[in-house]
Amino acid sequence: MGRTLANKKEIVADLKGLLDKSSLAIVIDYEGLSVSEITDLRNRLRPTGTVCKRTKNTLMRIAVEEDTQWQPMTQYLQDSSVFLLVEEELKDAITAYEAFQKATKKTKIRGGVLEGQALSVDEIKALKDLPSKQELMARIAGGINAVATKLATGINQVPTKLATGINEVPNSLARAIQAVSQKEESGES
Repeated sequence: MGRTLANKKEIVADLKGLLDKSSLAIVIDYEGLSVSEITDLRNRLRPTGTVCKRTKNTLMRIAVEEDTQWQPMTQYLQDSSVFLLVEEELKDAITAYEAFQKATKKTKIRGGVLEGQALSVDEIKALKDLPSKQELMARIAGGINAVATKLATGINQVPTKLATGINEVPNSLARAIQAVSQKEESGES
C-alpha cells in the first residue's frame, strides 16, 4: 500500500524543517545495509547532532526544489539514498560516518551540499580537517584577550614614560644651565 498525498506532504514538510536546521547535507548510497546497520549508523551520528534520514529521492527533490541553498543536492539523488543532515559539528559527523563506513564497507558518499555549494567526496572529507566550533571560539576569545592585554599594557606605559620624561626635564635643564655657565666661565677667564 502506497503513501497518501497528505502523508507525502507531511514527510516533505519534515524534510524542509530538518534542512532549515542543518548546515551540511551529505548524500550516501546505502544499498545493501540491513536495518540493524542503519540503526548503528544513526546511533553513531546522534551524539554529533546529525540526523540520518532515509527517504525517497523524489520526496527529497520536492523538499529542496524551491530552496536555493539545498538545490545542488538534486544531482546526487539517484538509487538508494540516505541523507546525513548535520547541524553544527561537521568534523564529528564526518568522523563518525567514516568510522561506520570503515566497519561495514557497504556505503559510499555521493556528495553533499554546504551553504548552497555542491561538495565532492574529497571536499567533504576535507571539512574534517577544519577546526570545530569550540576550537574557533577559543581561538577568537584568545585573540580578543591578547588585544585587550596589549592595549592595557600600552596604556599603562604612557603615564610611566610621561612621568620619566617630566622627571628628566629638570635634570636636563640643570645640565644645560651648568654647561652654559661653565662655557661662560671658561670664556671669561
